[in-house]
Amino acid sequence: RLAVGFAWRWKTMPAVCSTIWQLGQWESIMTTINLPRQLTSMLFSVATVWLLAIAGGSAAAQTVDAAAAESLAKKSKCTTCHSVDKAKDGPSYKEIAAKYKGKPDAAQKLFTHLTTNQKVKIDGKEETHEGPKTKNDAEIKNLVAWVLSR
Repeated sequence: RLAVGFAWRWKTMPAVCSTIWQLGQWESIMTTINLPRQLTSMLFSVATVWLLAIAGGSAAAQTVDAAAAESLAKKSKCTTCHSVDKAKDGPSYKEIAAKYKGKPDAAQKLFTHLTTNQKVKIDGKEETHEGPKTKNDAEIKNLVAWVLSR
C-alpha cells in the first residue's frame, strides 16, 4: 500500500509541484500538512530542480549549431530546391518554420520527412525527396532545429 501511494505521488508530483509553485503557496501548504522541515526543504528542492529542468530543456532543445546545419544543407544539396527566405522548387525555410510554428510535433514531423525520403510534388510531378547526406541523427536534428528557427 505504501509503495502504491509513493508511486502515485511520484507520478503526480510534477503537476502538483508546478501548481503549488505557480500559486506561491509552497511553504504554507507544506506547513499545513505537517511535513517535517527537512522533508519540506527536500520537496521544495525537487520541485525547483524539476521546474528548472523543464524551463532549461526547452532552451537547450533550441540550441542550434547554425554553421553545421548550413554545411549539411549545402552538402546534401538542400539549397538546390530551398533557400532561407525565397521559395524555389520547394518552400523556403522561413515558410517551413511558419507552417510548423507552435506545433509540438514539428521537429519530429520534419525529422521523419527528412529521413524517410517521402514523395513531393515539384511542377506537378511527383519526385522522391532526398534526405540529408548523413546517417547521424544528431546532425539531422540540428538541421531540423535550424530550419525551424528561421
